[in-house]
Amino acid sequence: MELIIANSKHIIYAQEISTCIGESAKMRGTGIARRSPEYISKKMESGNAVIALEDNKFAGFCYIEVWGHGKYVAHSGLIVSPDQRGKGLAKQIKQRVFELSKEKFPNAKIFGITTGKAVMRINFELGYQPVAFSELTDDPEFWRGCQTCKNYDVLTRTERSMCLCTGMLYNPKKS
Repeated sequence: MELIIANSKHIIYAQEISTCIGESAKMRGTGIARRSPEYISKKMESGNAVIALEDNKFAGFCYIEVWGHGKYVAHSGLIVSPDQRGKGLAKQIKQRVFELSKEKFPNAKIFGITTGKAVMRINFELGYQPVAFSELTDDPEFWRGCQTCKNYDVLTRTERSMCLCTGMLYNPKKS
């Protein structure tokens, strides 16, 4: 298994990644924001994504988003192909994207929002702590990314103070 910082040559996997994210959302029945192949491609081209390949076949993916002029970094789109699940690959990808975030944005607070128990466990092992949404970025563009989630109405009804997701934050100044 190769874990690679994605670049423009990996765009050939963008449609498959986008489809995999969408299918996972349906299968799990939980909130997950969908991402277009074009959006995923931009993350790859900027070097803000990690892709896992096995024999040149897509196995997993995660990308970095930068908010507040580099004050915050979020990890999003963590996905593992169905045939690779249950092997610890999500943890490996998350670890690599975490390292990449710290290399590229050493002073940024790193956060994520998730409904997934496994992702919460991985985040906790990396040093994240559960926090109120008010401790995350206030950038409206970030929160617009939640619009494709089936739980978006909860987020808007509560004026972004809560949702079914758990906010988790890694603060490099506290580690």
